[in-house]
Order: sequence, then C-alpha cells, then structure tokens
Amino acid sequence: MLISIVTPTYNSAETVKDTLSSVAMQKGVEVEHIIVDGLSKDNTIELVKSFPHVARVDSEKDGGIYDAMNKGIRRANGDIVGILNSDDLYAHPDVLRKVAELFEDESIDAVYADLEYVERENTNKVVRYWRSGKYNTNQFYYGWMPPHPTFFIRRHFYEKFGEFNCKLRSAADYELMLRFLLKHKLKPAYLPEVIVKMRTGGMSNASFSNRLKANREDREAWRMNAIQPFFFTLFLKPFRKILQYVNR
Repeated sequence: MLISIVTPTYNSAETVKDTLSSVAMQKGVEVEHIIVDGLSKDNTIELVKSFPHVARVDSEKDGGIYDAMNKGIRRANGDIVGILNSDDLYAHPDVLRKVAELFEDESIDAVYADLEYVERENTNKVVRYWRSGKYNTNQFYYGWMPPHPTFFIRRHFYEKFGEFNCKLRSAADYELMLRFLLKHKLKPAYLPEVIVKMRTGGMSNASFSNRLKANREDREAWRMNAIQPFFFTLFLKPFRKILQYVNR
C-alpha cells in the first residue's frame, strides 16, 4: 500500500525541516511525499531538496493553500492520501504504518486520529489536546469534526466526490470532511492516539474577527452540501475548542 503525503509550502524554512524529518522517519510503509510550493522566497526549496525521501517538488504560483493541496492530490499516485502542513509533524515513526493497517480493512474509506497543538518553539510543550473520539453520523450536528492533518482517505474518493473548495478560505477542510463523511456517508476508522503535532496559530483562530468569518464559512459549508444543521451546531463547534484546553 502506497501512502501519498501532500505538503503545501510557502516561505516555510523556519518549520519545514521538522515536517520533512517526521515523514522521512516513518517505518514499515511505502510513502510518496509530494511538496507543492507557492514560489517561496526563502530557502524552503533548498531544505526540501536536501531530503532524499521526497518524491516530487513543484514550485509554482497557486491560488492559496487549498489550491496547493488540490494540485498535490492530483499528482499523487498513492492508494491513500494524507495532508501534512509545513508547520506540522508526525508524532512518532509508526504513524503511517498504523494508518495503513487500518486501511487493510477494505470496508474502511477514511482514517482519522487525535492531534496535539504545541508551542511553536517547543514542539514537546502541549497547549491543546484534540481528542477526536469515535464517529457516528450525528457527530457533525453537535459541532464535531476530526482534525484535518490526521485525516487520510482513499484517493479515488477525491476523484469521485471532489477536492477542496477553494471558494472557502478557512473552512475548506471542514466542508470536505462534512461532504465525505456526512453527505456521502463514507466509513471512517478512528485511531485513538496522537499522530500529529500542530504548531499553534492558524487562520481561523488568529483573532475574534477571523473566528466570526470562520463561523460564517462553516455555515456556508452546510449550505453547499444541502444539509441543514441544528440551530446550535455552529455554536458548539468553537465551544469544543475550549474543551481541548481542559483535556490536555
């Protein structure tokens, strides 16, 4: 089983080495690591090319991070596709082997797991713990979503049900997982452990105004899929983030 990992980069020299190292150290599985760079002006590309495990590097103008992800998905050859951003890293060397083992069950369409938010300068310091829990079809209605960097899916579902919607700036990952899991009822498996460390900071969490914009995009994600959320669904979604500080 070949797993394709897509990493979008742009001026990522400060953090991408950790990302690359965490993929290079994966054991017991065949990995195709694809880098889609948005014409970085720092030494990101030089760092990427110093890692021999990287299968493909493309540096070209793109329409933003989700456009870069879509490009990587189209260029992937793996049976399974995962996305790992350039400031995230896999938590240990057995992550992809454990993911692959779950996909050996042909009834499983997707896999997700837990995630830790960590300090930018010290990735061993945990700030928030995103414990996903097992999925059922009602979960999205109660503000649930899996952490996207832990989300892996069989590649042919991108071809069947579409890629990231680039009209959304911060909620494209939410919309995609809502579309795959709730609308099209794909069957996910939960790996109950932390597999990704994510550095703190992010577009939807950077300020109160960005959080409001993200909430509007979350609502649009439901509308795009012609699904009606409960009146409290989109209020519960940010509330769940507060609980992540308690659970750490």
